[in-house]
Amino acid sequence: MSQNQQSYHVAVVGATGAVGQKMIQTLEEQNLPIDKISLLASKRSLGKKVSFNGEEVEIKEAIPEAFEGVDIALFSAGGSISKKLAPEAVKRGAVVVDNTSAYRMDPEVPLVVPEVNEKDIKEHNGIIANPNCSTIQMVAALEPIRKAFGINRVIVSTYQAVSGAGNAAVEELKEQSQALLNGDEVNAELLPVKSDEKHYPIAFNALPQIDVFQDNGYTFEEMKMINETKKIMHLNELPVSATCVRLPFFTSHAESVYVEVEQGGASVEKIKELFQNAPGIVLEDDPNTQTYPTPLSAEGKRDVFVGRIRQDMDQSNGFHLWVVSDNLLKGAAWNSVQIAQSIIENNWLKK
Repeated sequence: MSQNQQSYHVAVVGATGAVGQKMIQTLEEQNLPIDKISLLASKRSLGKKVSFNGEEVEIKEAIPEAFEGVDIALFSAGGSISKKLAPEAVKRGAVVVDNTSAYRMDPEVPLVVPEVNEKDIKEHNGIIANPNCSTIQMVAALEPIRKAFGINRVIVSTYQAVSGAGNAAVEELKEQSQALLNGDEVNAELLPVKSDEKHYPIAFNALPQIDVFQDNGYTFEEMKMINETKKIMHLNELPVSATCVRLPFFTSHAESVYVEVEQGGASVEKIKELFQNAPGIVLEDDPNTQTYPTPLSAEGKRDVFVGRIRQDMDQSNGFHLWVVSDNLLKGAAWNSVQIAQSIIENNWLKK
């Protein structure tokens, strides 16, 4: 921890949601210098209490006045709430770390994965965006390669957990799985996108749609990965393509990533060595012992796990990676708390 002994008032917006709960837990585990925490949510959660550092904290309504005296506000309550309340928090002196897509592509807002572009934080104007969960783990894995060899191209296919669609999607997977095993009728009301007209069962299935389709045939999730990767890595011309798929497991996203390096000299062994020394990365790669990361093995852990590193059979500068991380931790809560920690340790509350 920093020698800066100042203590801070931190707010969590969306405190009763899956990511909000993980944020609270992670803040507690990190033992940041917090002298007051405000847990904010919608009216329907008023009066509920959540434990933080051994004390019961009452949930309050997320309204502009709730940010009076707040130093850092972690948002994870949906883009519309962030659009409405983040400027109100900033107006009252808080720095916002926003976990929605509301500000990610705003040129005035840093989009940050601390292992990749921590210094961008200090350029904030009150709001810092947390990237999409699937983007975070990919760029964390790509960064050691970029630093050593440069990057010419990225193609990714994702295998994403239902918790990325919220607690209700987790419950729907449970109900559908039980119904199918019992031979009962299966109801699909949420996935791939609640607001879309058509819904498909996720149990024992694979849905090649995450978020709504765009005019170019890609989904919004895929476009997030494409555009956010370029912004975070400051590589606006980098060719990136993504196919995002929802699969019937609860936690952690997995990705098959193909990367073409810019310079010669790269090899599987050198890339493995890079990962062994990279912050936030754990190498799990030994075909002889069937060692590789899986969604279950990554669950509850903060790191990004990499395995199955192979050189492409036809493209000498092409390499394949298997990248897995807990989407609720590194993909959301932990990355947000890392940003908050960096703000505190570097005294970046003000630009």
